[in-house]
Amino acid sequence: MNRKLSRADSLIHQFDTVLRTLVPHAARSSRPSPVTPDIRDDPMTPEERRHAEGLMRINHTGEVCAQALYQGQGLTAKLPEVRGQMEQAAQEEIDHLAWCDDRLQELEGRTSLLNPFFYAASFGLGAVAGAVGDRVSLGFVAATEEQVGRHLEDHLVRLPAADHRSRAVLRQMAIDEAHHAQLALEAGGSRFPAPVKFGMSLMSKVMTKSVYRI
Repeated sequence: MNRKLSRADSLIHQFDTVLRTLVPHAARSSRPSPVTPDIRDDPMTPEERRHAEGLMRINHTGEVCAQALYQGQGLTAKLPEVRGQMEQAAQEEIDHLAWCDDRLQELEGRTSLLNPFFYAASFGLGAVAGAVGDRVSLGFVAATEEQVGRHLEDHLVRLPAADHRSRAVLRQMAIDEAHHAQLALEAGGSRFPAPVKFGMSLMSKVMTKSVYRI
């Protein structure tokens, strides 16, 4: 028999999720990593390795933002089925977070120092979108995931040719993000107009430019 969570239980769960999102190496994936033992990198120069590290740091921060976005939306979503969908998507984003973190460790890199700032900003945006209405909230998910998909495709091209392990992670992430966008639209999400998407794109550029090195 499922016990209904109290407000205190929910707050504890939220705090635990925040810690697992922001503390390096704390996230644990529920699915096997797409990086199987038979996938091996070719030799990379120090410059190529640093470039791969920068791109994977951007992707890791993107997953921090996605996790915060879903948590904020789930907190204010009005329909139970929408909250459930947010929770399911958030779990898959935890997988992405853990995979990116693992790959950064392999590259002897680190996560971004700016993650707490981007987490807070994304949580706020998600909470506002959820409070406005479920159609807007789901539309925000779809627009965000479409944008993330474009970033992933760009990174797949920009990764060093020798970096096969990072590429395996990004390919699976791209599949999942496209699925999240499709589900959000099928659930009734509004399609955002071009000016709104342009504003989201500008915000994304701020994140990618700063996180690549910091």
